[in-house]
Amino acid sequence: MNIAVTGANGHVGVNLCRALIDRGHHVRALAHQHSQGLRLLPLTMIRGDVLDKSTLRELFADTEIVFHLAAKISITGDPDGTVSRINEAGTGNVLEAARECRVRRLIHFSSIHAFRQHPADQPLDEMRPLVENEGFAYDRSKAAAERAVMNAAKNGLDALVLSPTAIIGPDDPEPSLIGSAVIDIYNRRIPSLVPGGYDWVDVRDVVASAISAMENGRSGEKYLVSGHWHSLKEFSGLIGMHSGRKTVTTMLPMWIARTGLPFVGLYSRMSGTKPLYTSESLTIISEGSRMISHAKASRELHHNPRPLTDTIRDLLTWLKENSYIR
Repeated sequence: MNIAVTGANGHVGVNLCRALIDRGHHVRALAHQHSQGLRLLPLTMIRGDVLDKSTLRELFADTEIVFHLAAKISITGDPDGTVSRINEAGTGNVLEAARECRVRRLIHFSSIHAFRQHPADQPLDEMRPLVENEGFAYDRSKAAAERAVMNAAKNGLDALVLSPTAIIGPDDPEPSLIGSAVIDIYNRRIPSLVPGGYDWVDVRDVVASAISAMENGRSGEKYLVSGHWHSLKEFSGLIGMHSGRKTVTTMLPMWIARTGLPFVGLYSRMSGTKPLYTSESLTIISEGSRMISHAKASRELHHNPRPLTDTIRDLLTWLKENSYIR
């Protein structure tokens, strides 16, 4: 089967392309830059981005399935407008090209952040409303893109939505923001943690559910592909347990962490690194839902998230084998 993947050079994209090829599919990968993770894979690489409609038509020609992963992730707002352009206008271009090329099915990757996180004391499932004006720039852009996909499905396009939580796992060659955080915790570059945590899901489980969605997903439906919630302290502890190294356990009150944000931003600009703690990320850590249900995805896509301890173990092994850590 001919399958196209946008955002193929990202963490999920690299793992998805490899899994599809292993199953005998021919993959066309759209990437805007060179990707170490895709370099040795037997696929057709197309350079470009989702803002170029002609590139998308080339990518989708004679293609049965499209996985739309391309997105601009941000925990620092949208100062230059690229978040909204890529996530919203880019998705609109993908939908238009999919219709023109008569793609059989479009599987769109959204995000847990497209959903309202409150009320936090109730389970968050696919019926939870999407954010509107109250969300961060990234949240609003993903919600707008998701609405566009669902509207296209109502108007005849075979399309569905997958919404993962915080994705983590091996084969993370860039590495991702979360992969970088694991490296920093391992090397004790993060001096302290803050209260709160994330729902973590293994990239391999996300990929398995995405592949299942090709045949088992229902058009016009959305599926939460979540994992398990763990605090940052537990997260750091698992890294320490599997590495045999002492990792950070010091906890800062949230108000102190927010007071120090200007210094974190200054250091990041001077060092050329991406900040892990921003106003947005601290809000997500402290206020994000701890009750995210993957019941629908488990029932219909056979989504079966493995324990985070297994993911951390395998990620550390991969990082060592690929010389990201020693």
